[in-house]
Amino acid sequence: MDRPCCLNCDGCDCNDCRHSREGGNPVGAGFKPAIRFGVGGDMVSCGRIAMSDKRPNVIMIMSDDLGYECIGVNGGTSYATPRLDEMAANGMRFDEGHVLPLCTPTRVALMTGKHNFRNYIGFGLIAPDEVTFGHLFSDAGYNTCISGKWQLYSYNPPDEMPEMRNKGQQIEDAGFDEYCVWHAHQTEDKGSRYKDPIIYENGKYQDDTDGKYGDDIFCDYIMDFVDRNKDNDKPFFVYWPMALTHKPHEPSPDSPEFADFEPPPNKTLGGRTWAELEDGAFEDDPRFYKDMVEYHDKLIGRLLDYLEAEGLSEDTLVIYTGDNGSPHDVCSMYHEHNEICGGKGKTNDRGTHVPLIVQQPGTVPAGSVNDDLIDVTDFLPTMLDAAGVDTPEGYVIDGESFYPQLKGETGKPKDWIFFHFEPMNARNTTGQIRFVRDRNWKLYETGQLYDMNSDLDEELPIFETEDGPEAAAARAKLKPIFAEMVA
Repeated sequence: MDRPCCLNCDGCDCNDCRHSREGGNPVGAGFKPAIRFGVGGDMVSCGRIAMSDKRPNVIMIMSDDLGYECIGVNGGTSYATPRLDEMAANGMRFDEGHVLPLCTPTRVALMTGKHNFRNYIGFGLIAPDEVTFGHLFSDAGYNTCISGKWQLYSYNPPDEMPEMRNKGQQIEDAGFDEYCVWHAHQTEDKGSRYKDPIIYENGKYQDDTDGKYGDDIFCDYIMDFVDRNKDNDKPFFVYWPMALTHKPHEPSPDSPEFADFEPPPNKTLGGRTWAELEDGAFEDDPRFYKDMVEYHDKLIGRLLDYLEAEGLSEDTLVIYTGDNGSPHDVCSMYHEHNEICGGKGKTNDRGTHVPLIVQQPGTVPAGSVNDDLIDVTDFLPTMLDAAGVDTPEGYVIDGESFYPQLKGETGKPKDWIFFHFEPMNARNTTGQIRFVRDRNWKLYETGQLYDMNSDLDEELPIFETEDGPEAAAARAKLKPIFAEMVA
């Protein structure tokens, strides 16, 4: 279905209206104007978006499969992350940043500011008519770009749940002026994300990626995009969903093995069936995880150095986080003597606790540490708040802006954070898990209560019949939240 643009095309300078007036299309084939629907299907005019006179540039960076314990400044000792450590020294580090345990649920919540019970349709998908932060920032007068992993249009291979194929949103429709992405279309065609990657850029596939590396291409594209837009009268919004450090664990360009390494064309899935993968066709080497973590740190430093060299650091809000915990087969040292194995896919702290670092010199206090509870729905309202953009009328956002905290103010710290997780993984296991936690306790909708001070791995569930006075008080506080959130 063709999607209407907003109601204010005559005077609006949003991406959709501008191109509609000019009779042209944005870069990329198959463009459809971004939907502008609020609750109940009412269209929303982008003319209602309020903007301040001086708005910062915004860069949102999300690593893939890298938990809180991997970053040196957080206490990790297995990997050298000097550039992220430096970013924290120049900005603010958050001790309690939480996301969902798998990539698609987190990415959908990040891009929309909504809990998954509102808009999650399946793994590797975002609803085709969903309004993303690409639409919102474009409509607010930003030049917008995504460079990195997409994987939100079609995930299932032909042999399993074919009815779920082609059900997501095409990158052309995601609201960005420009894009340079991996896995834009079918899973069996996605190819490598690392060495010799398959990259879809503004309507066509790159044909010169032999010997190149995926996140090098993404980082270079971002810097080129910024270079082309830094001197005009519009700020820019960049989303970098990194390929690193997701499986397959392979040599990085800094690994001695990189030059001779030849990745299979579709190592992670390709045209193979799930049965073939289970027979051992999918292999990688976790020892390369260290190289990948350190190279991802290097690339982030490359981008930060570019911003500094171009005099853009003070005008650019840079947010870094992760999409879920580390892989379960990767164990890392934390504060030298504690070994933590990754919890990706699990709803305990190892699956949801991720690094969160923000910098903007002159705005974000250098070397500051914040222990407020932050969940993934909080990022969008924070970025809109920083940009001086009001939420469009009727557009539901579940999160709370932590931009005041970024400026050194108290803000509105959350007393608890809520999670709705549908663990529809690559095998399409269905179901839903809901839980809510505060600083000391975590309660599942099914009744299990955990003491977060002594049982982060959630090995000792407390059921209602076993409640002591403190547990009973925690349960009485947290239990009503489930009904409140989904009412």
